[in-house]
Amino acid sequence: MAGNKTKVTEVSVTEFLSQVEPERRREDAQMLDGIFREVSGFAPRMWGPSMIGYGRYHYKYKSGREGDSLATGFAPRKANLVVYILPGYTDFSAILSRLGKHKIGKSCLYINKLDDIDIGVLKELVAAGIEDLNMHWPVEPT
Repeated sequence: MAGNKTKVTEVSVTEFLSQVEPERRREDAQMLDGIFREVSGFAPRMWGPSMIGYGRYHYKYKSGREGDSLATGFAPRKANLVVYILPGYTDFSAILSRLGKHKIGKSCLYINKLDDIDIGVLKELVAAGIEDLNMHWPVEPT
């Protein structure tokens, strides 16, 4: 059985963030880094070439598939900021309704720029996502 393709790397988060373009996306990414550090209490690690993760968890499904994944984090993509905070176990629509302009995917949130959202609500959502995930799989520092 194949493992996860996305794994922790030794790439420097600070170095990665300093190279994000355009400048506005870099500024938002650096702000997100501060938010995730504050809310999660975890130091960031790079997962794959472009995902910044805070904390990790080990999962093992009934099918036998198992692996490690980031507990929460984000990726500053060209089109938008992709935020990984929706573990998929709980409906966070009440929080999301107060967030501001965003789109959601299966387990992620898409934000064009941080000015489009309420940062306090984002912090609440990150904390709720970590708490929810920790009820299913123990969340640990990376």
